[in-house]
Amino acid sequence: MRENDFFEEAEAADVWARQQEALNTDLIERVHAGPLKSATDVEIAVPLARLVHDEYRNRGTENNPRISVHESRAVMAALRAVLKRLGVDFRPPFFDFDGFYSYWKNNNGSNSWQARRQMLSELFDPLHEQLADLEVGTVASTLADPVTSHPRTGWTRVDEEITELRRHFQNARTEQDYRNVGNDCVIILERLSEAAYVRDRHLFDGEEEPPVASTKNRLERVIEVDLAGSENAALRKLVRAAIEQAQGVKHGATINRRYAGVSADSVILLANMLRRITEGSQTA
Repeated sequence: MRENDFFEEAEAADVWARQQEALNTDLIERVHAGPLKSATDVEIAVPLARLVHDEYRNRGTENNPRISVHESRAVMAALRAVLKRLGVDFRPPFFDFDGFYSYWKNNNGSNSWQARRQMLSELFDPLHEQLADLEVGTVASTLADPVTSHPRTGWTRVDEEITELRRHFQNARTEQDYRNVGNDCVIILERLSEAAYVRDRHLFDGEEEPPVASTKNRLERVIEVDLAGSENAALRKLVRAAIEQAQGVKHGATINRRYAGVSADSVILLANMLRRITEGSQTA
């Protein structure tokens, strides 16, 4: 599951208005009540934790969450319920938007969006990490595994999407299923574009930062900067080949298991190579 799966289309105010999204309160209530037949608690908890984090951050910074105060209480309660079933200890100091408002007022967050974001990061980032570890253990791999002893890259949004990719590939049987695997690969490329490209390091003077969707441009710059020098020429060639293969899913159809699997393997390996390269560049 993904975060948007907890929302459904709602009727617009008039025929000219943009399509609206509404929280699927029936799904939230069923998650709160007990395990679902359609998904495991881990599969539910990962995107639900991301939803709660994002909506509370939107409330604390831009003040434009997609959910109401009442719904903020419902999603937090559902998250706590599913985490309890998983044996994950999660004790937030607030339970709805109003509580979060009081919390940041009492903890020097009144005049600082960054302070509010930091409060939420300190609360949710360890939870995302713990859930990612649980999720890795629930999905048997039929795709490439990295040689490293660590089962995840450490980029939580990348890891969440890779786990979703593995799950979809395991269950894929039809041409449409394999196209969806290709869509997962594209999403992972964009998550990598977000995670590996660091503006302060990879954007040159006088340039305009390319959008996240320009994955090839951003990842090429990561390679150019973090693998500079003649001694890294062969490695640059290898990583660029992986980028080209992964990028192929944007332009070609992954219509059967072979091509979908190769594309998925390429994206997973690229994620692990980029993580190793960027870690090395930070310590060099």
